[in-house]
Amino acid sequence: MQPRAASEMSQESAAAAATGMAPAPAKAQPHVLLVSSPFQSHVNPLLRLGRRLAGKGLSVTFTTALRDGIRVFDDGDGGGGGVRVERLRGGGMWEPDDPRLRIPGDMARHVEAAGPAALEELIRREAEAGRPVACVVANAFVSWAVRVAGDVGLPCAILWIQSCAVLSVYYHYVYSLAAFPSGDEADSSGAVTIPGLPELDMDELRPLRIYTSDQEMWRQMLVGDLGSMTEKAPWVFVNTFDELEHEAVAGLRKHIPLIPVGPLVEPDDGGVDDDDVHGCTAWLDAQPRRSVVFVAFGSLVDIGHDEVVEIAEGLASTGRPFLWVLRDGNRALLPKDALIDACGGDRGKVVPWCEQRRVLAHAAVGCFVTHCGWNSTAEALAAGVPMVASPRWSDQRINTRFVVDVYRVGVRAPATPLTREALRLSVEEVTAGPEAEAMAARAAILGENARAAVGGGGSSDRGVQAFVDRITSGGAEP
Repeated sequence: MQPRAASEMSQESAAAAATGMAPAPAKAQPHVLLVSSPFQSHVNPLLRLGRRLAGKGLSVTFTTALRDGIRVFDDGDGGGGGVRVERLRGGGMWEPDDPRLRIPGDMARHVEAAGPAALEELIRREAEAGRPVACVVANAFVSWAVRVAGDVGLPCAILWIQSCAVLSVYYHYVYSLAAFPSGDEADSSGAVTIPGLPELDMDELRPLRIYTSDQEMWRQMLVGDLGSMTEKAPWVFVNTFDELEHEAVAGLRKHIPLIPVGPLVEPDDGGVDDDDVHGCTAWLDAQPRRSVVFVAFGSLVDIGHDEVVEIAEGLASTGRPFLWVLRDGNRALLPKDALIDACGGDRGKVVPWCEQRRVLAHAAVGCFVTHCGWNSTAEALAAGVPMVASPRWSDQRINTRFVVDVYRVGVRAPATPLTREALRLSVEEVTAGPEAEAMAARAAILGENARAAVGGGGSSDRGVQAFVDRITSGGAEP
């Protein structure tokens, strides 16, 4: 939406004064409502997209079934670069401190049952408050939000929070556009070929919801509802950028209105980190450039006693400074002596939480040991940090394949769960091996490309702007 010249506005004001009429009120900002499933890894990218939309002049409200432990920021009024947060409530929705919300399956079933009524009520309240919703943006695990938007006559976009490659795998499966292996547990052979992707074998495919028959609810939410969601949504945002997944984006764009908007990573403004309650920044400031091994496995991965001990011993054996994010429940599994030995005085630092994107952006970090969830992978790529991948489930093995074989900015640890020797050898390969400097150089280039994509006029910025222009003009088609 182009601002009018000051002279035009002053002429309007003069004309209004001459006729005794008040100037017409300014047109209200179009209001976009973001709806997320209540997992931190789902909340973060949608909130970050919301900030970009707000920064381009839209009024933005974020909602989810908030539960204890979920971190959200609330910028106040939802405009001028900020996102306003409204808890999804009503319709019988449980309170944030309800212990039933701690069990993922129970939480998901409850939110799917109570969410539609709560969302309709929120849309009604917003209209009564003079903030009518112009568009709903939902992530892939709240397909019911897409249905509600359709029922109340609102256009809807969806945000796919994983890679475009993984979206393409699911889409080709749902619409039978490729020949997938049977997934028989006794048969590890077989592979699938999808345009724009390397050939993917059963080791990479098996953890996807396509094959997880023992998790039918999650499978239905993602696989079963994906077709109807993409058919009803005129915009499908993806947390990637064209320069990273150009072939995958080009291949899938033949089927759906795909808009890369990533990487959805908050820029590091170099300011004071008010959330750094554990002193990570000060500790990193004291370490040499590219010396630190950063270890974090996201908000959902739990590691057992044996692996916790192996990681501690492996980090100690590297002889390198390390920063390890170890949630309290996992830290309790680690014998105190093992932790003291691993840290070696000030050489290691163990914290229950940190602002991961800020840590990755710090010049002292030279290697990231990660489960390769897409949020973590995207943050590492944006920061230009090489990776040691230790994938567990879901999309993590496919992400690892791209990190290792396509982007060539990391290695896959040879054992999962991690062993001390596997960790030591992998860290050594990434930080001091024959390909270490080349990996770091490629990672730095990808980081530059990521920053350019979300910068003014970059490929992802243009996608966000096109959506804003369409919503501002009152349209519902891309």
